[in-house]
Amino acid sequence: MALSRRTLLGLAAGVPLSAALAACGSSGPGRDGGATYWYLSGQPQEGARAGAVDTFNKAHPQGRIKDTTFQNDAYKTKIKTAIGAGQAPTIIWGWGGGTLRSYVEAGQVEDLTSWFGEHSDVRKGLFPSSFGAATVDGRIYAMPCEVVQPIILYYNRRVFDQVGVKPPQSWGDVMALVPRFNAKGIAPFSLGGQSRWTSMMWLEFLFDRIGGPEVFQAIMEGEKNAWSHPDAIAALTKLQELVKADGFVKGFSSITADSNADQALLYRGKAAMMLHGAWSYGIQQADGGDFVPSGGLGYMNFPPVDGGKGDPGNTVGNPAQYLSISSKAGAEEKRTAKEFFASGVLQEDETKRWIDNGSVPIRLGTEKLLAASKNADFLQFTYDLASKAEVFGQSWDQALRPAAAETLLSNIAKLFQLSVSPQQFASALNAATAK
Repeated sequence: MALSRRTLLGLAAGVPLSAALAACGSSGPGRDGGATYWYLSGQPQEGARAGAVDTFNKAHPQGRIKDTTFQNDAYKTKIKTAIGAGQAPTIIWGWGGGTLRSYVEAGQVEDLTSWFGEHSDVRKGLFPSSFGAATVDGRIYAMPCEVVQPIILYYNRRVFDQVGVKPPQSWGDVMALVPRFNAKGIAPFSLGGQSRWTSMMWLEFLFDRIGGPEVFQAIMEGEKNAWSHPDAIAALTKLQELVKADGFVKGFSSITADSNADQALLYRGKAAMMLHGAWSYGIQQADGGDFVPSGGLGYMNFPPVDGGKGDPGNTVGNPAQYLSISSKAGAEEKRTAKEFFASGVLQEDETKRWIDNGSVPIRLGTEKLLAASKNADFLQFTYDLASKAEVFGQSWDQALRPAAAETLLSNIAKLFQLSVSPQQFASALNAATAK
């Protein structure tokens, strides 16, 4: 659920999918002799990505990169279609994991293992944990980039003070807060449920807090009936109890994350809390007026569930974002892409832009920059959360193969709409993920 993503959310709200796709209809590998690169739109993240390309192009006038942006959901559709048609951009932006594995098995991306062996300085400059989702069967097929993005429980301090309550320290507290906020006409939780991956984040944490990481690990390994584990059913049941208690904003199933409407509900005080990625901080900072500067935004890790087996220090989300090179690109485009990986990704200016956006880059040695930032408290919180977690679970829709991920997302929507039971959900997913 990422990111997500999840540096992902678009400010270009309301652009129809068809229009977004048409905007890039002529793009593909090496159309004009230069390397092509598609990535997600939406400020402030888009500015960091575009800035890195601009800086690289100025330094490499003979090997330029042509970049094109898409909203999150439109990008997922476009890139899948393009790769299937052999028309992928030279540089493929993604989240690694199961989707990357599917690209590898289809022979669509370059093996970068030897390149990293020849450029060990590049690898040594990045968080070691970022390479897990870039690796398939012991070989590296993607360049980790950008930022670490754990999922965080945000809350509106002003609303909490207004109602006279404190942030939840347990799942019991979460359920007790729901009627308190509803009684004041404030939604307990904001949720862009139409986007589905936003709802997924709730299950990721409930599975972890109740059963520990082993429950989803069994799913990843294709264990038979893994979704029917008693702890999985307990997590699905607790989620539906929250829905039935009116824990989420009315009409959540029609709210999109790409529009940032879910973010606005929090900073405008229409909702008390929101489970979202670390990228949300930068969006609220950019869009929320004085909300962030005045200290209105609170943040914490997801609370433990009473009697749960999971470590409350664990987190989920995106260990990094990832850039792969299309195997269908020409030799010159591949050379340009590799040069970009070596001298254009997470250089000084881009690193500073991410930090200024309220994000923690995956480049090692940035502690002083983080401490000097106007967002130092949030950045230190994010850095500690990501670096101290015993387990940093990758977003499920990225960890699973694409077909299984789509089944997951469609059934999550049904689960939140109460149109399937926990047992029906588990049965559908068992069929999709078992080997």
